[in-house]
Formats: sequence, structure tokens, C-alpha cells
Amino acid sequence: MNRRQFIRNTTLAASLLAVTPRGFAAGSEFPTVRIPESKRKFKSAAVERAIARVHSAVGNKELAWMFENCFPNTLDTTVDFSVVAGRPDTYVITGDIDAMWLRDSSAQVWPYLALMKEDAPLQQLIAGVINRQTRCILKDPYANAFYKDDTKVGEWKNDMTDMKPGIHERKWEIDSLCYPIRLAHEYWRLSRDTAPFDAAWHEAIKLTLQTLREQQRKNDKGPYHFMRRTEYQTDTVPGRGYGNPAKPVGLIYSIFRPSDDATIFPFLVSSNFFAVVSLRQAAEMVEQIRNDRDLAQQCRAVADEVEHALHEYAIVNHPKAGRVYAYEVDGFGNYYCTDDGNIPSLLSLPYLGASKVNDKLYQNTRRMLLSAQNPYYCIGKAAQGLGGPHVGIDMVWPLGVIIQGLTATSDAEIHGCLDTLRRTHAGTGFIHEAFHKDDPKKFTRSWFAWANTIFGEFVWKTLNERPKLLS
Repeated sequence: MNRRQFIRNTTLAASLLAVTPRGFAAGSEFPTVRIPESKRKFKSAAVERAIARVHSAVGNKELAWMFENCFPNTLDTTVDFSVVAGRPDTYVITGDIDAMWLRDSSAQVWPYLALMKEDAPLQQLIAGVINRQTRCILKDPYANAFYKDDTKVGEWKNDMTDMKPGIHERKWEIDSLCYPIRLAHEYWRLSRDTAPFDAAWHEAIKLTLQTLREQQRKNDKGPYHFMRRTEYQTDTVPGRGYGNPAKPVGLIYSIFRPSDDATIFPFLVSSNFFAVVSLRQAAEMVEQIRNDRDLAQQCRAVADEVEHALHEYAIVNHPKAGRVYAYEVDGFGNYYCTDDGNIPSLLSLPYLGASKVNDKLYQNTRRMLLSAQNPYYCIGKAAQGLGGPHVGIDMVWPLGVIIQGLTATSDAEIHGCLDTLRRTHAGTGFIHEAFHKDDPKKFTRSWFAWANTIFGEFVWKTLNERPKLLS
């Protein structure tokens, strides 16, 4: 089942769950919804201590309850840890779909990195994610999602692209290659463990660079193309599978967005910014860990080229907002001003290390995105926040609300985002993919581990930096 089918089939069931919770904790006004301990996939002592700290320090008991449910959700329900050929191996599903997205798996374990120093098994689990991602990239750098079984043939086997067994979906998205670098770099920075960064990982970085260069399309269209027989326009690609035309100016084509929807103009600005950061992180690692100065220089050269092209082509004059970053451009002067609730997004640039939060151009873009000038900004009776075309208009994405909070600088805005999330979980105690701006009980994906874990990251960051906002 793919994400869109799951949304269609489970929205009603999720709405019913919202009003019929599974019992209540003893002595508590909140339902017991976390999976029983005996059924949890992985147990982390550090995560349990974090939960205990939140319960003791956070005055808002509903937020504390949500943190207890959400922060461990990836570990509780989605990870499959083992040892393969003497090395840790971790397969991570997104929740409702039995497939491992390079993006989602990286983001799902990201908030646990800061806890590794007090939990060696947790560190091994994350090292296992890096090891598996390396194998996935070497299998096919253009694929976005993989199966644990390398021989499994999935439901998208008839997509018109170079499908292979073991691949769930082959939608080319720049961020699919950026997220594993982001995870690896932070793992290395915090642990100084180099065990995951062996010859295979080194080859995966070379292949990542090669793929990003191919998708600059300076000389030809490159090897990647994709089409699907579908009723959804965003699930297939125009131009006989190569996308709409764009001028080769040094930017990297991303045929799909991180929402897995096809781009309109192929230069997805937020993902190109992400690539700049990731290439420089990769350069630092291959130089210091693998002593490969040539590869490091090549990574930095492409990063510099993309960054220069972003400054030249991604900044546009919006008729109302003034100078802002466009969401997508084509190098010919055409652009699309919006944002998507998924990550990377323009709103998330400081979170990804691609912009300073106080940068004037970012702040101007931010004001435009968080307003009615953005066609996918939802303003409703229940909430307001970033949406996106993936699940249709009028649907707020909690990921967008969380990123707004993680990149906000004022107490009032951070508190507002926390309150929005508290008021819109529809009684489930978990974070969803999207909910209707007027009725949070109309939501998609009752089991979406990334949204749960990053909510935990938001609460944890707030506790450590601005605890009074959780009272």
C-alpha cells in the first residue's frame, strides 16, 4: 500500500480512533496509547529517562503525555535491529508502510543522537541505520524507498523506470541522498566513531556525488526517468519521464519533492540548499576519515557551484512580499512561490543548517510563507499552518507547524505552535501527517513515526531552552 492509498483508506478509521481511545492510564485523565512494553521493538534507557524528566519538569501534562507517546514511537514500533556480517544493521519503516525511506529513516532517529553518549545500544542502533542506508544507496542512488528483503518485488514493479527487486519506490528526490549524510555527519560529530564509514560508505559518497552531478544535466538529460500509470498527476512525470524543461545553470534537478509529489519546475530550491550543506559535510568526512582530499575538493566544488546558482536564480521579486526565495525555479525566469509542509522546505532552511535564522532574505520569505500569500498556507477554525498538495487543500501538516516552532525566535510563536499541536491530535496522543484546518478529527496517517519523533524533538528543545513555555 502506498502513502496516498493509505490516506484514502484510513482517514475514517483514524477519525473513529480519535473519539474511542484505548483505555486510560491509572490515575490519569489521558488514555494509555503507547504500545505495551512487551511489544516494543527497541528499548532505550536514555529515552525512558528523557520521558521521566519531561513528566517531572513539564507543567502542561497533556504535552508531557504526548511526548511520552510520540518521542519513543520510532523505537517502539518501526525499527528492526540485527547484526549482519558482524556489523549493526537497522531497518526502519515509516510506520504504516513496510518500507524504509532514506529521508524518513534519517529523520526518525535524528532526535536520539544527543542521547547516544548515555546509551551504547542506542548508538549501535543508529550506526545500523547508517550501514543499511549505505547499502541502499549503493543498490540504487535514485530510489527513495527500499525493502528489508533485497529480493522482494513490490507493488510499483511496473513503474516505467529502472526498477529492481528490493526497491519499494524509485522517485528521484535530492533530499534522499542528503539526509543520510546529515545523519552520518552528526553521528560522527557527537560520537567520533568511524566504524560505519568504511570503504562501502566511501563508495556511496562517490556515487552520491556522481548522481548529483548527473542531475545538473549540463550535457544531457542523464540516466534517470520515471513515469507511472496513475490517476494522480503528482505521481507521474511529464516530458516522457524526464520532467519539465529547465536551463542547465548548475542547479540540481529534483524530479520529486520530499512529499513524493512531482515537481512543477525541476529546480527545487530548498533541496538544492540542502545539497550544498550535505556536500560540504561529506567533504569534511571523506577528507578527515578517509583521507580522500580529491573527493572532498570535488564535493566542495559542486556545493560552491550550486550555492552560486541559488543566489542567481532562486531569489525572486514577489509582487506582495518583495525579495524572497522561490520554492521551485527553472532557470529561464519562471518560478513558483509556495512551500510544503514536508522537510526540506524553505521554512526549514535554518533547521537544516542552510541559512541563519536571522537572515533578512529568509525572514522575508518566512513572513510570506506563513501568510495568505502562500497558496498552501491554511487558515481555519481549528488551526493554521503550512499544507501542501500531497493530501489536498485545507489540510495542515503538523511537520510544518513543528518546523515553524523549531525555527521561531519568539516565545509567543513557539508557544503558539506547541498549543496548536496540543489542540489538534484529535484525542489520539499522536501526531499525524495532516489534519483538516477546521476539524482535527479529519486526519491522515494515524501511525507516522517521523512526525511523532520530531514533535518529541521540539518539546525536548523547548524544555532545554525555554522551559517556561511548557508550564
